[in-house]
Amino acid sequence: MNIEEMKKRKTELGYSYELIAELSGVPLSTVQKVFSGVTQNPRYETLMALENVLAPGASRVAEAISPYLTSRQGEYTIEDYYNLPDECRAELIDGVIYYMTAPRTIHQYIIPHIWQVLKDHVRKNKGGCIPMMAPTDVHIMRDGRTMVQPDIFVVCDRSKFTRERIEGAPDLVIEVLSPSTRRKDMTVKLNKYSEAGVREYWIVDIDNRKVIVYLLEGDMIPMVYTFADKVPVAIFDNECEVDFAEIDEQINFMYELK
Repeated sequence: MNIEEMKKRKTELGYSYELIAELSGVPLSTVQKVFSGVTQNPRYETLMALENVLAPGASRVAEAISPYLTSRQGEYTIEDYYNLPDECRAELIDGVIYYMTAPRTIHQYIIPHIWQVLKDHVRKNKGGCIPMMAPTDVHIMRDGRTMVQPDIFVVCDRSKFTRERIEGAPDLVIEVLSPSTRRKDMTVKLNKYSEAGVREYWIVDIDNRKVIVYLLEGDMIPMVYTFADKVPVAIFDNECEVDFAEIDEQINFMYELK
């Protein structure tokens, strides 16, 4: 969202500067300067925090969670994360809570389809890796300040499993973009997954029918595929492929849904 879109949402929701500051963790003076135009180039972290509150759908989640927010953004821990109400989905990255709204139907169709391809490959080859889907907590940095729920991921070291969550970095992570997570998945999570030691990261861009693949152990130069391609899975030595042409054929009608 740009500043003008945020202003429009603020008006639609009837939010005061004080409420936005409370929900976002951004200082009240900074909120006022951003919306008044005094600050013309806000920091990226500030924009993300404001968008986290004002994006369509996110505001309702933010208000529901607000009684449980007792610290400032950037200071939350996994203890705070686990104190959130069960019905609220959220992620914690470097002490910042990101609210997660309900995904679109097209998003929810693609995720189990890809997961099934990965699962079938592991079963066929009697492998030891475990494909998983959200919502599953991944304590990716083991630092008490970051807990993510990747859409799809594969863990090949079974010692990382506990009854409650995964402790450490998965080998493969796949995020399917949605309007409310696009910026986070393409920047914040890319950097965090690379830092944590994820070997391979896919970003599935439904709207543009593209798949962006990062081999994070290499030079970080992305490979870009279309929904007409078969995308190989590097952690499986490229012996497993996800046929996005098949997926695209099955979801094509969903692009026209209102």
